[in-house]
Amino acid sequence: MQDLKLETIFDAIGELFSDEASIAVSNTEQYIYYRPSKRIDLKIKNGDPVREGTIAYKALTENQKVSEFIDRDLFGVPYYGMSVPLCQGGEIKGCVSAIFPTLATGKSVVTLKYNDGWVPVPFSEIMYLEASDRKTHVVTEKCSGTHKYTLNEFDFLLPKEDFVRCHRSFIVNVKHIKEIYPDTHSTLILIMSNQTKIPVSQSYTSYFRKLLTF
Repeated sequence: MQDLKLETIFDAIGELFSDEASIAVSNTEQYIYYRPSKRIDLKIKNGDPVREGTIAYKALTENQKVSEFIDRDLFGVPYYGMSVPLCQGGEIKGCVSAIFPTLATGKSVVTLKYNDGWVPVPFSEIMYLEASDRKTHVVTEKCSGTHKYTLNEFDFLLPKEDFVRCHRSFIVNVKHIKEIYPDTHSTLILIMSNQTKIPVSQSYTSYFRKLLTF
């Protein structure tokens, strides 16, 4: 193992995810390695600076794992990224980022399994999604059905301006929230437009309040 070069290791990691994820490695100031995937290429070059607003910049400045959507303003294409700081002797030396395509491009509907068939539903009609019994249940204005994607996969698919993760088991459409009430232990309860009560867990409450500015 001592004879292996870091670039060889990164190439092998990149090959594992070559169909979906691009891999970028940076020090605290600039990128030192980049391998594009077949699905998304941010055109990063070795020596390019780590720009403010990127997933790498956020991991470096926040000194923690970061995963979120980044809009098209920075690289010309939107992407979903995960980045982890590289620390040595208690000091940040850089970070590794995995860059995924956003599945929302060109899509505006979710096709649900309903009775013995399927129903295409526009994003705007989805009220919330719930992970239950090893299935993802999608509740809409007109019907409820199931989908093969997990909630994590729906985090890629659904437009971030309308849909918010509020619990490990729920994603809600903020345009279908009717009321919000405080609950025990700094949590919240959402009353949806169909009167369903949905919890906002403690780990998501601060994030949820920040997004909805209250």
